[in-house]
Amino acid sequence: MFLNAMGLILADHNRIQLSDLSRPRALAAIPFAGRYRIIDFMLSNMVNSGITSVGVIAMHKYKSLMDHLGTGSSWDLDRKNKGLSLLPPFIYSDNDGGEADSLSGLLDFIRMHRRRYVIIANSNVVFNATFHDLVKQHQANEADISVLYNRDGMAYGAPSAILSTDRKGWVKDVLFNPPKPPSRKNTIGVMVIERERLMDLVHEDVARGNYDFSIDSLIRRHDELKILAVEYKGVLLRINSIETYFSSTMALFDEAIRQDLFWSGLPVYTKIKDEAPARYGVENQVENSLISDGCLIQGTVINSLLFRGVTVAKHAVVENSIVMQDSYVSEGVTLEQVILDKNCFIRPGIKLVGQKEFPVVIGKGAVV
Repeated sequence: MFLNAMGLILADHNRIQLSDLSRPRALAAIPFAGRYRIIDFMLSNMVNSGITSVGVIAMHKYKSLMDHLGTGSSWDLDRKNKGLSLLPPFIYSDNDGGEADSLSGLLDFIRMHRRRYVIIANSNVVFNATFHDLVKQHQANEADISVLYNRDGMAYGAPSAILSTDRKGWVKDVLFNPPKPPSRKNTIGVMVIERERLMDLVHEDVARGNYDFSIDSLIRRHDELKILAVEYKGVLLRINSIETYFSSTMALFDEAIRQDLFWSGLPVYTKIKDEAPARYGVENQVENSLISDGCLIQGTVINSLLFRGVTVAKHAVVENSIVMQDSYVSEGVTLEQVILDKNCFIRPGIKLVGQKEFPVVIGKGAVV
């Protein structure tokens, strides 16, 4: 069903750093779940809501994101007048710097796409839903802003924005990473606001010299705006750190979570790559693992997720680990509680062992 809204995805998050995984790329572009990037889930949510105009604000390290999104064709957003727009800083400015210029692309995007509402979303959450109910409740309550939350409290650690609300759901206070949370209502980084109201708020921030455009900065206006809290009750994975990235990936081995994220009737779109099916050697052993296309498995893989094109050689053991695209695990290697980024090469006989809370992270293209 068509939704009279445009989408705005924030590809970066200043308070979330994922060690070597986020050094070469924006948070939104980090690979997840074997064939996807984190942004694919939020972008698919918007497309499945009938949104045909989506802007992606990328302030830093956006080359990988641009390569992945391309023209937006994989999400049916390669359109003549609407579609997908990537908004890096200064792209619309003739100046060579200045903080005010960082919002010029955002303002131009909002002016260009005349929809009634704007859905603004962060890029550190993974869930599968549409935004029809959020907009419906926003309209029914005549709110200035409506924000989604769930009840996982501080379970995923910082950053967290805990809401205090009255009985009707109006936000009365918001606390960021409180040592003693007043509730378990934690925002999930998705909100809806009228287009005209958003333009007024951005212009007001620029006039005051405030160039920090974020969902947190908008929620902080609860004293002057009517902000409605709307609960989301489905499966949601937060990625706030290496530990939560690792635990969110391991959660995919739970069939109920996979069903909710991938088989609920709402497709998750991503960049299409034609790969041959995975191949398995005579002596392979694979247990409770997710293996992507193009892999060659000759060794042992247990409770692990392998992206496309990964090779696990004979007598190698990969257990409770994540191995990203085109990495090579040589003979006799042991990996336990390890995250390998793309294009890594692990020499024969190497043993890497981490912990559930502190997995070993090997950066993109490394030779170990």
